Formats: sequence, structure tokens, C-alpha cells
Amino acid sequence: EKKIANLQKNNAELKKRITKLSNQNHQIGQQNAEQQNQLRLSQQELQKQQQRLQQLQDILQQQRIQSEMLKNKMLEALKGFNSNDLSVIQKNGKVYVSLSENLLFPSGSAVVNPKGIDALSKLAAVLNLNGDVAVNIEGHTDSIPIRGRYQDNWDLSTARADAIVRILVNTYRVDPKRVIASGHSYFDPVETNSTPEGRARNRRTEIILSPKLDEMYTLLEL
Repeated sequence: EKKIANLQKNNAELKKRITKLSNQNHQIGQQNAEQQNQLRLSQQELQKQQQRLQQLQDILQQQRIQSEMLKNKMLEALKGFNSNDLSVIQKNGKVYVSLSENLLFPSGSAVVNPKGIDALSKLAAVLNLNGDVAVNIEGHTDSIPIRGRYQDNWDLSTARADAIVRILVNTYRVDPKRVIASGHSYFDPVETNSTPEGRARNRRTEIILSPKLDEMYTLLEL
């Protein structure tokens, strides 16, 4: 009877252990299911991120192709001008058309000369055929203080950018919603201002053309 009692006691303890292990096994199964679910969700999120990344890369590639085509069109339209007065380059997905003071303006003036108007007419023709391109016009000067009707180099650089905007918009009907004008004075030089040659290069107007990236911005907001 004593042995039976001990065996019954051991049996009860074993049942408790079995129950405890079963509960632990159930909990482990639940944890494993949760981990599997989290893994599945993570894989789905990774797949979505990879799809977005691929879409962004496709858009950037499209922008590079559009910029290259736009650069070539500008080079073709402006090929008759002296390379010392005008350059067209592609950088960071944008096209930079740099026009020297000599091409556009008399010294110290914001009145565009006939040769400059001719260049702007050819540039505007390309812009009007590419309506999805934003146009940022930046005026730049050298560091020599200005004298005359303009207060300072800020004033002159801004007036020159404004003058070009008015010609593009009023004369050649470029959509004004696409155009921004800004003056940078002498604070964004491309050469040193300590030599006449460097100052001549710094006296310029840059027309920066940017293919619109609305599709990319929409993806980034998701």
C-alpha cells in the first residue's frame, strides 16, 4: 500500500510535469507562430522597400536620360555661340547653361544686348518644347564693388536674373510658373576673384534646368 501510495504520488507529480511541459510547449508554439508571422511581415515590408527602391532608381535613370537629351538639345540650339561665352553641362541630374556677362550685358548693366537676346530666343525655343522642365535663373557677379544705378552686387545680380526672366516670359512665352529668378552677388564664384580672367568667368548668368520629379516625391511620401 505504501508503494502504491508512493507510485500514485510520483504519478501525480509526473502528470503535473507533463502539464507544465505541455503548457511550455504550447507557449513556445505560440511564440514560434508569432515569430513566423513577424518574419513574414518583415519579408513583405522588405519586398515593398525593394520595389520602392527599384522605382526610385528607375525614376532617377529616367531623369538622367531626360537631362542628357535636354543637354544635347541645348548644345544643338546654342552651337553657334563662342564657347568662352556659353557652356552647357550636365551635373547632378540637371542641365547648367552658363552665359557670360560678355554675351548678355554691357558692363555694370542689366539690359540684355542683342547678342544675348538671340541666345535667349534659341534657349526659349527648347524650353517651350520641354514643358516639364523647371527653370532657375541665377545672376552672379565678381567681387569688384558696383558703381552707378545699382546699390551693390546683390542688386545687380538680381536685376540681371529678373531681366532674363522677363525676356523669356514676356517675349518668348515661357510659362512663368516654371521660372525662378535669384541673385547670388559674388558669393558663388567658379574661379578666383583675384585675377581678371577669374573675375570675367565669375560674371555670368546660370540657367539651371531641372526635370520635374513629382513622381519621385510621391514615392518618398509613401
